[in-house]
Amino acid sequence: MPRAMREQQMLDAAVQTFGQRGYRAASMDEIAELAGVSKPLVYLYLNSKEDLFTACIRRESAALVAAVRAAVDPGLPADRQLWEGLTAFFGHTTEHPDAWAVLHRQARTHGEPFAAEVAVMRDEIVAFVTGLIGVAARESLGDGELADKDVAGLAQALVGAAESLAGWANDTPGVSAREAAATLMNFAWEGLGNLMKGQRWSPSAR
Repeated sequence: MPRAMREQQMLDAAVQTFGQRGYRAASMDEIAELAGVSKPLVYLYLNSKEDLFTACIRRESAALVAAVRAAVDPGLPADRQLWEGLTAFFGHTTEHPDAWAVLHRQARTHGEPFAAEVAVMRDEIVAFVTGLIGVAARESLGDGELADKDVAGLAQALVGAAESLAGWANDTPGVSAREAAATLMNFAWEGLGNLMKGQRWSPSAR
């Protein structure tokens, strides 16, 4: 088997083991057995447990970002772009629950350098969503009506909500990717729709 294919086989086994057992509980013996290779071969290819976990984070981060980007047609209206992006995001996290567990739970709870690796992926998704909200604001309100910091803050909130909802959807039987996407779309876009019309909520408003 070519080295690249063998390495992917090891990463597949590692993602499954880390996702289901957790980083600390997972052993290189388990991963090697699941991959059908010897433990020395895993070390030869991927150096250490830390390097193996980092490689899993990088691969799964790239796959998630690529899935979201590929689903969005820039020629569509902003709400349709966001819908397609959310559907792709939840579709990917639903189809790859172990990978999402690695990214959302394991990597973030075991400190550096793992948290920094996930932050790179999150920053890329936030930047992508920021662009979508910015386009929607310009189309609806014109330049300058919605400050850059407002757009950036909305993107952070939307991505954070998507991350939490993905974890909940994966733990809740019977929740489909489209249902999760529709839940967030109804929650977020309806509010954004009013904002794009210049209607802002204020604690002093009656």
